[in-house]
Amino acid sequence: MTVLTFLKHAAAICRAPIAFFAACAAVTGYLIAQHRPLTPSAMTALAVFILASGASALNQYQERHIDARMERTRLRPLPAGVINPPRALFLALMLICAGLALLAVSGGVVPATLGMLAVAWYNGAYTYLKRITAFAAVPGAIVGMIPPAIGWTAAGGGFADPRLLAVCFLFFMWQVPHFWLQILHHGEEYEHAGLPSLSKVLGKQQIARITFAWICSASVSSLLLPLYGNLASPRLYGPPLFISIWTTANGAKLLTARRSPALSLAAFRQLTRFIFTVMSLLSAELIFFHAPCA
Repeated sequence: MTVLTFLKHAAAICRAPIAFFAACAAVTGYLIAQHRPLTPSAMTALAVFILASGASALNQYQERHIDARMERTRLRPLPAGVINPPRALFLALMLICAGLALLAVSGGVVPATLGMLAVAWYNGAYTYLKRITAFAAVPGAIVGMIPPAIGWTAAGGGFADPRLLAVCFLFFMWQVPHFWLQILHHGEEYEHAGLPSLSKVLGKQQIARITFAWICSASVSSLLLPLYGNLASPRLYGPPLFISIWTTANGAKLLTARRSPALSLAAFRQLTRFIFTVMSLLSAELIFFHAPCA
């Protein structure tokens, strides 16, 4: 295997888009803290990206046998046999150690501790719970709250600030339907792989209604941000309202009698656009309206 080929497969194992999202969430937390110049946030983002890449690689190592039994994951590098498990495990551990070390250097002990907590919860608790309960997505969503908290504490913010709590709550509320929309789209594959699935406990229409309720809750959570000091500029009141209504309207399509896997995928993509839009607005407010002094 050439170096370029290995790097290509390593990028697939690390799931770069997910790691990029975690890095963006950390930058958002860093910016809303407003306690330091903007430039050091790049180091925090890089550290979170590396750490999230390592956690994803470790997860694929842990679930390689399950992935081999699902159509959408059977061609991943590990189940396909293009990278051997020991090499993947070594890569995962090296990335996790590098990410934690960079977090400790760039942000301090607290962000690094939060990073360790994220890895322990994702690769320990959540990965284990997925095998014993169909409702693992709810406690698993705690992982989504940690990246903004890492950025916040790296910038010197304290845990008790309502601005951080409001953002973390939004990420939690967003993460659950993000998981369950994948179940609506790929539920049969989870069952075929031997994992507990909501579709074994509830009917698809029930899952759709519950998921829609979570989508509505996530949308409302974004509208509450100004009450806690985020998006305080009146110039930014309109976009969150628009994107929340649009996201809710797209989610409502799940309730139609003619629901199809394509609707689940469309709602999943819209929910992703929703959280990126909110993160962009939070960052834009601090950069353009309340930018900290260098």
